Amino acid sequence: MRIAIISDIHSNIEALTEVFKVIEEQQVDRIVSLGDVVGYGASPNPCCDLVREHAEVTLLGNHDAAVAGRMDYSFYYDAARHALDWSANVITEENLGWLRSLPFTYRIGDIGFCHGSPIEPKAYEYIFALEQARDVMPFSAELPEVTFIGHSHLCKAFAMGNGEVNDVVAQKFGIRRGYKYIISVGSVGQPRDYDNRACFVIHDTEARTVEYLRVEYDIEASARRIFDADLALNFGKRLFLGV
Repeated sequence: MRIAIISDIHSNIEALTEVFKVIEEQQVDRIVSLGDVVGYGASPNPCCDLVREHAEVTLLGNHDAAVAGRMDYSFYYDAARHALDWSANVITEENLGWLRSLPFTYRIGDIGFCHGSPIEPKAYEYIFALEQARDVMPFSAELPEVTFIGHSHLCKAFAMGNGEVNDVVAQKFGIRRGYKYIISVGSVGQPRDYDNRACFVIHDTEARTVEYLRVEYDIEASARRIFDADLALNFGKRLFLGV
């Protein structure tokens, strides 16, 4: 079985459209979205519509929760709050109802899915560094063999085994038996690893491989939508840099 895992679309319809084209070429069996379909960008409804059409399940990201009224985001910085307020004002009732229904976690056999840390999904804790992955070690027995997460917008993978946690640094790598993995799948709509291409992951359960795929898209068009919507200019400018 081949599973495409997407995350952190952030209302970037140009990136999402190109990613789905590549997913179709890859002939996957299932598509799972780890959340944050909305926020930052200027196309929340088209992105919600497309994800609802194609993904088997979508999890509740923190930006989705904020727009859906399922969390307090008053502590977010001004530009992010403004983008969430804007999204909440333009989202359709149908898509709003969908966001309100999204679960925090999902599981397919020994494969887990979560937006942030799987230890307390509602807390939206980050895992993008070894010290954060080490904090998960005491709970590793409760985790599935592989857990896919989003939230950080980074491509980071960690293998836990023999009392140690190690980085896995490769564009494609195998899942070793006897280890537990936490894999951050990067971001479709707002990458932050200094590569401005959209990013997603394919997990082949039979070959026991995980592969990061990067996809070029029309960044200028996406940024222009943000500028025209009177959202923070930085949300558009950072797309060109991948930060």
